[in-house]
Amino acid sequence: MSRLRIFDENHPGAIRFESEDGAAIAARLAPAGVRFERWEAAAPVQPGASQDEVIAAYKPDIDRLMAEGGYQAVDVVSLTPDHPDKAALRQKFLNEHTHSEDEVRFFVGGQGLFTLHIGETVYELLCRQGDLVSVPANTRHWFDMGPEPSFIAIRLFTNPAGWVANFTGSDIAERFPRLEAA
Repeated sequence: MSRLRIFDENHPGAIRFESEDGAAIAARLAPAGVRFERWEAAAPVQPGASQDEVIAAYKPDIDRLMAEGGYQAVDVVSLTPDHPDKAALRQKFLNEHTHSEDEVRFFVGGQGLFTLHIGETVYELLCRQGDLVSVPANTRHWFDMGPEPSFIAIRLFTNPAGWVANFTGSDIAERFPRLEAA
C-alpha cells in the first residue's frame, strides 16, 4: 500500500499526519498542487513485457493525463536489484532538487519514495504498484529507490531532453528517512 506521512521541516522525527488511504493522500497533496491517483491496467501486464505493451495496458489513463497536462512524450523505466549501476543511480536523486517541468511517474510495479519539501512542510510519499504521482515543476523534492531498487515506472514529459535535476544545495534530505527506513 502507498503511504503519505507529513512532517514539519524542522522535526523529522515527529509525524503530523499519516495515511494509507488513497483518497486521503490525494486530498492532502492536492492543495500543494501534487496529483496522486491510483490506476488499474486495461489489460494484464506480463513479466518481461515490452515498453509498448506496458504503455498499451495503461493507454486510457496515459492519454487522459497527456491531454490534461500537455505532455508530449511517454516512456517506461525499469530497474532491478542486479543493475550494475544501482548505487550511482540511487545517489543521483537523493538530495533535494527541482525540475523545470513536472515529474510524472506511474508505478507499474515495485516502489519508490518521493519526499516533497513545500514551504515548511515535508511530504513523504511511498509509491507502490498502481500509484501515480505528479510533482509540479520547480517543487523541491528528492527521490529514493532504495539500496535494492525494484520498480517499473511510466514517465510522462513535456520535454524529455529538458528533464534535469537542479540541486538546491540544502542538506534537508539527509535528515529524513530513506526508503529502507520509511
